Amino acid sequence: MSVVIVGTLDTKGEEIAFARDVIEAQGVNVHVVDVGVMDDPEFTPDTDAETVAEAGGTSLQSLREGGDRGEAMDVMGRGAAAIAERLHDEGTLEGILGLGGSGNTSVATTAMRALPVGVPKLMVSTMASGDVEPYVGFKDIAMTYSVADIEGLNQLSRRIIANAALAMVGMVAREADVEVEEKPTVALTMFGVTTPCVQTAREYLEERGYETIVFHATGSGGRAMESLVREGVVDGVLDVTTTEWADELVGGVLSAGPDRLDAPGEMGIPHVVSVGALDMVNFGPPDSVPERFEDRTFYRHNPQVTLMRTTPDETAELGEILAGKVNHASGAVAVYLPLDGVSMLDVEGEPFFDPEADEALFDAVREHLDPGVELVEMDAAVNDDEFALALARKMDEFLSDASADATSDSG
Repeated sequence: MSVVIVGTLDTKGEEIAFARDVIEAQGVNVHVVDVGVMDDPEFTPDTDAETVAEAGGTSLQSLREGGDRGEAMDVMGRGAAAIAERLHDEGTLEGILGLGGSGNTSVATTAMRALPVGVPKLMVSTMASGDVEPYVGFKDIAMTYSVADIEGLNQLSRRIIANAALAMVGMVAREADVEVEEKPTVALTMFGVTTPCVQTAREYLEERGYETIVFHATGSGGRAMESLVREGVVDGVLDVTTTEWADELVGGVLSAGPDRLDAPGEMGIPHVVSVGALDMVNFGPPDSVPERFEDRTFYRHNPQVTLMRTTPDETAELGEILAGKVNHASGAVAVYLPLDGVSMLDVEGEPFFDPEADEALFDAVREHLDPGVELVEMDAAVNDDEFALALARKMDEFLSDASADATSDSG
């Protein structure tokens, strides 16, 4: 068993040594990676700062001479990430712990984000009570607020650091006693307004012997899903809810970035795509909505979430984007259109019901989708059982065909 601690030994050496001693007292090996730049370490690390700087693309001396803290943190973050990946590949990193303020939080979590989901990651940080999205991203990083600054050992810092160290020991030293079955895995994307569809599809797939992982389409959810696709964790994607592209295009707060919808096609895995929740863009409380949108149609989802209806021009562009992404897929792919509504709010009688905007979306998909890509149009809303089951059956068909082809190839 081995834990890697990432820290700045020129400023936090005492605290890192304390965490190391707590972990080693439990019979777990520790590998300390020094990412301090300006001064010499307070004790000799297992991987020194010069090695980290070189792994980040420069030398420690040049960072010291440059005096640019931002550049130094970027370089040391890249270097720490490269070293963490190597140690994990070598089997000498089973968990990773970081301690620090904003600088080392940035560096250490950069290293953590380079590691696969499932590897224990814990960051004790002065930044953990605020917005941690820049540090966590879409990886399973646990953040513990240090309460006081990590500056010297005292009755408070000893307890908090010891708790974190012992938590890390628990994560690497104990195996969870859970039954794990090897099943083909399907990723599904869901929003509150597409939940019935995803629940019905998930239940069908699980009855057919698949394991399912549902991702909340909140930006980080879409990025997490596509990351796991690239890691080979997922065998197929049932992309019910492509709403993150509406936020990317219009300027909402839940964008997954311009690469959303790329990973399944790049990896060549079966991909069933729909247009769930492309009727909406997400903002925070009403007063957070940019003034340029003041004449638009809004729906208050809850006190912290304001939804804005997409326009025909926007949905037309979204349809073109979706078709373009799908056209580049190298594996089995199909697109399904629910002609009676793309979300709970986009059916007759609901606030986002807008046949013109929906038809612009559907027309753009029809126009720009390559003729060789299967397109299925149904007189149903996205949350109707018949639509959800059609999606799930197509996913099952694709995966069954892929399994049969693999068996044939191996034979």
